[in-house]
Amino acid sequence: MGPLMTESTAPVVERFQDKCRYEIRSGEELAGFTAYRDHDGQRIFYHTEIDDTYTGQGLASRLVQQALTDTRESGKRIVPVCPYVAKFLRRHVEFDENVDPVTADVRRWLNCALHDRAGN
Repeated sequence: MGPLMTESTAPVVERFQDKCRYEIRSGEELAGFTAYRDHDGQRIFYHTEIDDTYTGQGLASRLVQQALTDTRESGKRIVPVCPYVAKFLRRHVEFDENVDPVTADVRRWLNCALHDRAGN
């Protein structure tokens, strides 16, 4: 998948399937990412991080907006385990029809998925 933004001077958001995350870059520099795992038609977002150098520039919002839009367009359901993604969704009701609740089963599966990957 190519960049989700085409303007060369704007920060660029791109999904890296092998890393299970969307990254936002400012020029050549990685400014931040939102990490996910896919499971049973759901994209479970569990962590978002912006480098301190780029805080206060609205990059986290831009990153999450584009990641959620891409997820919706791919037909996957959004599960907001990440507190930032959950907060973003409370303010952006346009995604409501595409959001599944965070359940104990989702948390259990995510914990196992993250543990398995770290152990390999």
